[in-house]
Amino acid sequence: MNYTEDDLIQLSALQHIVFCERQCALIHIEQLWDENLFTAEGRIMHDKVDTANKESRGNIRIEYGVPIRSLRLGLIGKADVVEFHRMDDGTWIPFPVEYKRGKPKMDDCDKVQLCAQAICLEEMLNVEIKNGALFYGRTRRREDVVFDEKLRLETEDAAMKVHMLIESGITPKPEYSKKCKKCSLYELCMPKVSSKASNYLMKAVEGE
Repeated sequence: MNYTEDDLIQLSALQHIVFCERQCALIHIEQLWDENLFTAEGRIMHDKVDTANKESRGNIRIEYGVPIRSLRLGLIGKADVVEFHRMDDGTWIPFPVEYKRGKPKMDDCDKVQLCAQAICLEEMLNVEIKNGALFYGRTRRREDVVFDEKLRLETEDAAMKVHMLIESGITPKPEYSKKCKKCSLYELCMPKVSSKASNYLMKAVEGE
């Protein structure tokens, strides 16, 4: 089953839902966004990439800000950088590269976002893409990513969860963890305060 054009959601939502379902809902259901130092630096990095020109380096052709979509996963977005590598038989294979301001994360949220880009390109160009890369501003290094079956299944699952979350229109309750402090929506979400208030109300209801 394929989604229609009207059903497409932003590909970046996959990164959000893997990081935190509540963050994803606040952004994509409640339309909240609060830029902090982390997101500002990330936006500046993305803007620099998007304004660059096309390049050619021997057997590599580079394109910036490439529009992508997948009707199968119901996603639409833009790839920061897509390198096209020329193979021995003369064909050009896409190699997506996503730019991030920080450093590699403990979860797979960035890898899922990159894998979704690869799936979009595969669907659009009818090719198989085995690898891509994440470039982190803090470490100034590229981390190669293999699009194996495990990551592809995780990506498809994330896409399904995002569609179900947005269709439900329900924002999950907050659950505070260490990663909350790095979230751009920390002040709007107030996970510590919201969690305590929720627990208090639950105890009050149970005590009736």
